[in-house]
Amino acid sequence: MTEQVMEKREKPAKNGKLGRRKILPLLAIVAGFVVFFAFGGHNYLSFSALSEHRETLQTWYAENTFVVTVGFCVLYALAVAFSLPGAVWMTLLGGFMFGTVLGAVLIISSATLGAVLIFLAARYALADFFRARAGATIQKMEAGFRQNAMSYLLVLRLVPIFPFWLVNLVPAFLGVRLSTYTIATFLGIIPGSVVYCSVGSGLGDLFEQGREPDLSIIFQPNILLPILGLAGLSMLPVVYKKIKSKTSDA
Repeated sequence: MTEQVMEKREKPAKNGKLGRRKILPLLAIVAGFVVFFAFGGHNYLSFSALSEHRETLQTWYAENTFVVTVGFCVLYALAVAFSLPGAVWMTLLGGFMFGTVLGAVLIISSATLGAVLIFLAARYALADFFRARAGATIQKMEAGFRQNAMSYLLVLRLVPIFPFWLVNLVPAFLGVRLSTYTIATFLGIIPGSVVYCSVGSGLGDLFEQGREPDLSIIFQPNILLPILGLAGLSMLPVVYKKIKSKTSDA
């Protein structure tokens, strides 16, 4: 009952207009994006920056473990919410500072929170605007997507066919439930996060050798094939529904 009430409250007025109040989340996202580049934030999301500041980061973490941990989670969530570039490098940093297991837990939780924030902002500000202009086209897409939202979202999260920020936005326009979106996001980003956190945990050795990490590791067969297998399993409910539907019609 409570979830149904929350879902109703989350739906904006269906007038298809961009009022001042609806534009505020968009302005906040644009402002965050501009501020990030204006203050050179992108310069700190690189292998050379991590290598240069690694001792300072380790010292901060050793002396202020709780503050640094919370600060990292907040920054990661904001980076996802504002669709900032450099998520891979922040994931590597998380693995380097916290280790594979703790780093993955923090990153998966923070990324999910950030994705939920941008999802809610997009749904509040733009969902009705796009529906009013797309008409029957988006209604057909919405009907098909919502029937198998969990499966489709898991595949999109597991296999990086489209940019992460785009997968954050599209479900908001297609009427996907917040609970479904959150669960699919959390589960779908686990494999990739664990892989890159594992790479990050070994950065110390790479720093000593003067080498850069192999970011294409996720495309190696021993890693990619299991992920594709999970994506295939995620699509089984969709296949089953289609087979069942054809059998019923026959």
